[in-house]
Amino acid sequence: MNRILLASAFLLVSISAAFADEIPSALSAPAVVSPVPAAISPVPAAISPAPKTPAPKLVEPHLHIARSNIAGHARVALTFDACMGQADERILSTLVRERIPATIFVTARWLKRNPAAVAVFLQNPDLFELENHGQNHIPAVDTPTLIYGIASAGSPHAVRQEVEGGAAAMLAAGIPAPHWFRGSTAKYDLSAIGEIRAMGYRIAGYSVNGDGGSLLGAVITEKRIASAKDGDVVISHINQPTHAAGAGVAKALVDLKAKGTEFVRLEDVEDTGDDKTTE
Repeated sequence: MNRILLASAFLLVSISAAFADEIPSALSAPAVVSPVPAAISPVPAAISPAPKTPAPKLVEPHLHIARSNIAGHARVALTFDACMGQADERILSTLVRERIPATIFVTARWLKRNPAAVAVFLQNPDLFELENHGQNHIPAVDTPTLIYGIASAGSPHAVRQEVEGGAAAMLAAGIPAPHWFRGSTAKYDLSAIGEIRAMGYRIAGYSVNGDGGSLLGAVITEKRIASAKDGDVVISHINQPTHAAGAGVAKALVDLKAKGTEFVRLEDVEDTGDDKTTE
């Protein structure tokens, strides 16, 4: 009997040891993962980026006036933008003192801040032609974009509002109805040009950039304006009295006059603008 019990115990220990030897290998073996059917867990399809709206094609139209074709007697049209800020008395006083005609493009915002300068313009109708630079100095482009960091009008309705708002402010200030328009940055898309022309406006480009947005120094501004030739239209600014460019503008005007230059306003002469801005 004892022999039977000892044999049974020995057999049980042997089986347990054998089973124990298999446990670590079973735990350490890598788990076998059954593949998940694609219908249950589909792989996400690649998401296509939203198509980008193409940037509008912008133009910066040129404008020339009829030449005098007289040697030593160049004909030049001076145009000044009054965007925002204050009137530059260095330029305004030179124009009045030297009796130099000019076309001034005013915004509604500038008109509100400069009643004294507006009074000077209105007291000298033989010198100054006042035209429309818009309501809020927003680029007249009818699709959304940025121009020099400035958001465009962005729609045909907004372009119309910019133009009509500027004209309404001029009439409210006692200024005759404008016939010319120049938008902020002087850049447009072709469709906006068509819209503005349909409103009855000629669009004022230029052929000489006098002061680089009033950001140039006095010396280079003077040289640029002094380089104007027969038939040129000069663009400069009359709203930055703290910028050095204004001093260069004033000096160049005196120098050009001394050379025998004939200064005219846009309303005084025939003109030719590209991109269908004056046709």
